Amino acid sequence: MGDSRETFGPKAFVTGFPIKHSRSPLIHGYWLKTLGLPGSYRAREVAPEAFADFIHSLKDGSSGFIGGNVTIPHKELAFRLADKPDVLSQELGAANTLWLEDGALHATNTDGRGFIANLDERHPGWDRHGTAVVFGAGGASRAIIQAVRDRGFKEIHVVNRTVERARELADRFGPRVQAHPTGALAEVMKGAGLFINTTSLGMDGEAAPQLDFSPLAADAVVTDIVYVPLKTPILAQAEEQGFPIVDGLGMLLHQAVPGFEKWFGQRPIVDAALRALIIADMEAHGC
Repeated sequence: MGDSRETFGPKAFVTGFPIKHSRSPLIHGYWLKTLGLPGSYRAREVAPEAFADFIHSLKDGSSGFIGGNVTIPHKELAFRLADKPDVLSQELGAANTLWLEDGALHATNTDGRGFIANLDERHPGWDRHGTAVVFGAGGASRAIIQAVRDRGFKEIHVVNRTVERARELADRFGPRVQAHPTGALAEVMKGAGLFINTTSLGMDGEAAPQLDFSPLAADAVVTDIVYVPLKTPILAQAEEQGFPIVDGLGMLLHQAVPGFEKWFGQRPIVDAALRALIIADMEAHGC
């Protein structure tokens, strides 16, 4: 028999396609339990062709949800279908957090805030140099570039195998963002204080290229948005070369905070027990 608190109280969701491997229910369930709040948070798999109907049911109240998280491949459509997307999601053209307020569906994107909060927690002072290198120009890099720019970085070098994709990001996020082909990586790393891997290289045991991090500033931080494995091959290389590293798990945890506060009325804390819970789940499932 389920906890009676799930029957009464706000109901939130995470949706994507597929969604069965999402750890968001574990994160939000932990906070609901530790804070003693009524409500529930459930995974709902919704195919792309059914997503517009799902959002309609959210807006008209028939779904029973007051909001939720949106992941791949629905982030762009969630943004377009929202009544009141905020400035962050407007620039990104994508939303990952939805909530009903005053009869309207609001939207934001918390990925960038999660990325920044993770670095603030795991390595304070990571932003002292003001020059960053972003490795990869896929969809995941958008929120990262936006957040680093908004933090005050003066130069952000986006390096990608297909330089046209990097140029699209430079055009989107302004003159502080510069596009480069992969061959320019060593040059743009010179003196940079932050290296961010936004590619899937090294994810799930796949091979990753050998990188020389020595051109970076001596106290530069290397981070990866991938968290499976927790220490990716790129992070392992950086650590072996003497650089401090920050794994991507904290980004997942911290990006969940704003949504929880919207839906359940209290701001949760990302603590060591939550991190340990997610790591144990990763180990139990081999991913």
